Amino acid sequence: MRIGMIAPPWFPLPPQRYGGIEFVVSLLTEGLVARGHDVTLFASGDSETRARLSYIFARAPFEQMENGHHLEVMHSLEAYMRAEEFDVIHDHDGLASRAMGALSHRLTGMPVVATLHGPADPITQQGLSSLRDDLRFIAISEYQRRGFPDLDFVGTIPNAIDVEHMPFSAEKDDYLLFIGRMTPDKGAHTAIDVAHRLDRRLILAGKVNEGPERDYFAAEVEPHLSDNVHFRGEVDHETKGRLYERARCTLFPIQWPEPFGLVMIESLAYGTPVIAMRQGSVPEVIEHGRTGFIVDSADGMVEAFAHIDEIDPADCRRAVEERFGSDAFVAAHEAAYQRLLG
Repeated sequence: MRIGMIAPPWFPLPPQRYGGIEFVVSLLTEGLVARGHDVTLFASGDSETRARLSYIFARAPFEQMENGHHLEVMHSLEAYMRAEEFDVIHDHDGLASRAMGALSHRLTGMPVVATLHGPADPITQQGLSSLRDDLRFIAISEYQRRGFPDLDFVGTIPNAIDVEHMPFSAEKDDYLLFIGRMTPDKGAHTAIDVAHRLDRRLILAGKVNEGPERDYFAAEVEPHLSDNVHFRGEVDHETKGRLYERARCTLFPIQWPEPFGLVMIESLAYGTPVIAMRQGSVPEVIEHGRTGFIVDSADGMVEAFAHIDEIDPADCRRAVEERFGSDAFVAAHEAAYQRLLG
């Protein structure tokens, strides 16, 4: 099958630090190539892939992401102008790119499928509803899919990770871990509160380079840093893996209905249970009492930690291998493409 794969242009694939969508697109692209498909990846020129790489920007323009809609259009237009080269185009970019995909389908009949990576906020709902006659969609969770009841889906395919290259460890140190962007939605302030109340060491790591992230960090995180609360910044994958591997548990105190949450399955792959807020897709990812605990408040997180040793790290690893491995992920996309073409 000839597949045009459109990644967001803002970070190279695979990402070296931040970039959950980019990580998932890279995993899918490399898996499809390994299965014999002819894939052209539209990404930044500093990406690494076994697919054909096509790019407008030699280096990822992440500094312009906040106000770079015109760059997104330039990036995606390159793919849709070459629509006749493919059997299907798979779009992981933003709303402007999906609008071009709908126009391309209307003009050429090219099948276009778009994976939804964000929540069902009113602007996205309205924008995608206007394109529903020309696009098909893939959701990353059933929770997310329910937020778009009028779209035509070819499947719900949860995100996945390359479990085989993530070392498992049943031996843990006595610290709590938070991984995530420094924004109120991700809840680093709640993780700090929970750590203080448990009198436990907390390690935080995450991106803090955009304006709102810097403001939040300065107000809600930096004043609380101490010998017991450490901030590691935006760590690379190797460092992040070591943090997951040895943590007693990972706190996932999100304050918004996140459509998936790679942090959860990354932590479980290393054998580290997760205590998560009951938001968005969390109940689809965490098996309460087997791979972690799902709670409704900071009080619930404190109470759940008292039972954290009841979670078997091997069960955490097995759950990811069974449900979020790369082979099943790629196969599910192949089936979705066949439904689209059929």
